[in-house]
Amino acid sequence: MDYKDDLRDVKFNLFEWLPLNKVLASERYSAFERPDLEMILDEALKLAQGELAPTNEEGDRIGARFVDGKVIMPECFRKAYQTVAAGGYIGASADPELGGMGLPDSVGTAVNEFIMGANVALGLTLILGRGTGHLIETFGTDEMKSLYCEKLYSGQWGGTMCLTEPGAGSDVGASKTRAVKTGEGRYKITGEKIFITSGDHDLAPNIIHAVLARTPDAPPGTKGLSLFIVPKIRIKPDGSLGEPNDVAVGNIEHKLGIHGSPTCAMVFGANDGCEGVILGEESQGMTEMFQMMNAARYEVGLQNMAVASTAYQHALAYAKERLQGKHFKDRSPDGPQVPIVEHPDVRRMLLTQMSYVQAMRALLYFTAWSMDMARITEGEERNLHQGYLELLTPICKAWCTDWGVKVADLAVQCFGGYGYTMEYPAEQYLRDARIAPIYEGTNGIQALDLCFRKLRMQDGKPIKTLLQRVAEAVQDNVTDTELGASAMHLGAALKELTSVMNMLQSRMDAPLIMLSNAVSLLDMIGHVFAGSLLLEQAVMARKRLSAICREKDVDTTDKKAYHAFLKENGEAQFYHNKVQAAVHFMHRGVPLVLAEAVAIKTAEPSVYDVSF
Repeated sequence: MDYKDDLRDVKFNLFEWLPLNKVLASERYSAFERPDLEMILDEALKLAQGELAPTNEEGDRIGARFVDGKVIMPECFRKAYQTVAAGGYIGASADPELGGMGLPDSVGTAVNEFIMGANVALGLTLILGRGTGHLIETFGTDEMKSLYCEKLYSGQWGGTMCLTEPGAGSDVGASKTRAVKTGEGRYKITGEKIFITSGDHDLAPNIIHAVLARTPDAPPGTKGLSLFIVPKIRIKPDGSLGEPNDVAVGNIEHKLGIHGSPTCAMVFGANDGCEGVILGEESQGMTEMFQMMNAARYEVGLQNMAVASTAYQHALAYAKERLQGKHFKDRSPDGPQVPIVEHPDVRRMLLTQMSYVQAMRALLYFTAWSMDMARITEGEERNLHQGYLELLTPICKAWCTDWGVKVADLAVQCFGGYGYTMEYPAEQYLRDARIAPIYEGTNGIQALDLCFRKLRMQDGKPIKTLLQRVAEAVQDNVTDTELGASAMHLGAALKELTSVMNMLQSRMDAPLIMLSNAVSLLDMIGHVFAGSLLLEQAVMARKRLSAICREKDVDTTDKKAYHAFLKENGEAQFYHNKVQAAVHFMHRGVPLVLAEAVAIKTAEPSVYDVSF
């Protein structure tokens, strides 16, 4: 299975649209220049296509296996894992002093898009080590950092996050895993965790588990949870491996998709011999774990955008070569068959996929740029960018995963009956995408987090300033001859979104309304803000396209000659399609906001009145 990328749109986001120069001008990232970053991206893409993508289908068909109490990964994963690790791409954005490459997060996001798009199951195992390393880097002692971080960032060891238990799924506060202090900073851990991604595998000799557990006198709920570092194999003071740490795998799940990613049931301390070290202080575990959870939630959004992007690219390639039916303008009974890309309904499906993928990528890359800006700025500016990051994280996770699944579903539809078979990759992309709205906090939980916490933080300043950005994009383009209608649709959606948010501030029953409509409100914000980003991109793309047409002396009013030129000139075609994707999104995607606003404003009580 090959990986069909969209490197051109990735580079447009990073080097043409986002003000990445502000990030590179900082002392932290001053060693990088655009040619350096482009070279890194090109090499990462080459690795994704040459090493990861060829293992994707085989990894799905063979899957991770549970043999004699151990997880055995598909053999083809082994070389791919080692090659990615050796290239430094696991710790692409990590501190160079701790073994990372030190890239800006916005560029590291692009590297991760390639990894996830090429093989999402193996990509999950790769990124978890980095997440565990960053957790230890943030909250650990110097000794912990020296023992763990470089090995995690380099892929020598793997990592996990262990929250969910059989009786405590999304209700993490009901966790019963116990931690009893045995010495300075050391605890005996006993308990079970389930749905642990990459809880065990044979791609690395050790796996470092970040485990939430409760000390004997801790208060109930999430406030009583502490965070512990629990290695699969105990680590000696010099960093070498010692004895096994009484960490066992009970079983692995048999799943709809991501078959090459082992989802494990973990047992800690079955023989009363599991030892962990506390990370930070007692009863601060949930606060600490949120750092890794929020990063993972963002990366899950990126995961589904990457899968949706390559699913769309495969559907587009198939539509260009699959001959079936006659051209809709050809009424002759013996006319030639044409590629299905010529059929209007197929073109609609492809353009919908293109527009949503580009909207998701814009949202995710803007959020990654906000990560970078929060890291290099101070004071009010830093607070604002940090606010953007916290506000957009649940939207990146939920909006991108919901629509990523829908894009993958449309890709299957473009293949017709073949899309439902294993002869083509579309069905695997749909299966692999379907988990993303569920794990790392279901999308319903993301929506509640947005509505009851994130919209209110900093007295609402982040959401107000982002919506002001939308309003400015509307105002700047509403009278434009080509983009004016699109801006009007966005303006109407913004008006309805603002009206709903104002209503929810004034009604006494607002909490009840939000509980049953939080998902809809998140979807509204996702469409409006991502739409404004696409409009910004369309304005820039049109300027670049006009410059190319002037340089090549192309008459854009001669439609036949103009479209022939687009077929010949890849850059012109790219910019032209950027504009068309934005226009399509404004006319087909953004108006969904108005329907959702109607539903919320009626405050219909059927969710509470229905009898199940």
